[in-house]
Amino acid sequence: MRLWLSKNSEVALREQLATQIILGIISEDLKPDQRLPSTRELARRFRIHPNTVSAAYRDLAKRGWVEARRGSGIYVRDQAGAAEPGEAIELDRLVSTLFQIARQKGYSVAEIRSRVERWLSMQPPDHFLVVERDPELRDILVAEIEEATGLHAIGAAPDEYTDQARLEGAAVVRLQGKAQEAESALGREATCLMLRLRSIQSQLKAESRLTSDKLVTVVSGWAEFLKWARTVLVAAGVEPAAISLCDRSAAGWQKGLRSSELVITDALTARLLPSGCRARVFRIIADSSLDELRRLNESSQTSRVKRV
Repeated sequence: MRLWLSKNSEVALREQLATQIILGIISEDLKPDQRLPSTRELARRFRIHPNTVSAAYRDLAKRGWVEARRGSGIYVRDQAGAAEPGEAIELDRLVSTLFQIARQKGYSVAEIRSRVERWLSMQPPDHFLVVERDPELRDILVAEIEEATGLHAIGAAPDEYTDQARLEGAAVVRLQGKAQEAESALGREATCLMLRLRSIQSQLKAESRLTSDKLVTVVSGWAEFLKWARTVLVAAGVEPAAISLCDRSAAGWQKGLRSSELVITDALTARLLPSGCRARVFRIIADSSLDELRRLNESSQTSRVKRV
């Protein structure tokens, strides 16, 4: 990897060197376990004091980018795994250095902003944003999407979009039939993916083998789910008297669930059930819509790989 330093820059030599090494690691020009030039070698190459290079290396080691191996030298650390605390500060330093270098090369603020905005517009979505007014339903949709795609999802009501920064990097999704509400909140220029509802017939088919006299408990934090699931079960032949409805917001709601023949629940509540429950998840989103979201996620990942 080629390095360059400007002694006339307002940016300290140590920071210039550290930033370029970080950018090399991020872009994979510098590979994990790759040995970096020695302190003496860089000091001689750029005619700077060895202490400047040593300080840059110490700073990079402290921030987790490189590691010193006794008697061997400085090596690039493997960056796989969870992000380190202070990542936002790290990003701020990178952006600040980018702007300083660009300004020194004669680019105007308008030119820099235009190119940054162009690159941002080319980035694939990195999360789903679920638009739904009902908070309980919204949380269930988020849980189903994350489970199906493996991509992070967040939710918000239509009237919570006062800060457009929340839309950055998001693929916006909403339930079928709520286009007007979403357009009003997001603006007609924003594109929303429509989520189709799961067929009631498919739910009935899945429950066709239930016995009619065994206790079935429906548990959820969304009141409409309790009513909907009960309707499906009755239509499948389960006696109404054998159906127990349990509100997840009630104290002690988990008690007694193991005694039920079957627990019907939503994707969010399923994560909170006590062990030993025989549970079945009734999902809201149709398989066809979940497949569409998976394809979007897969294409986004492929796009990221190609851009690296």
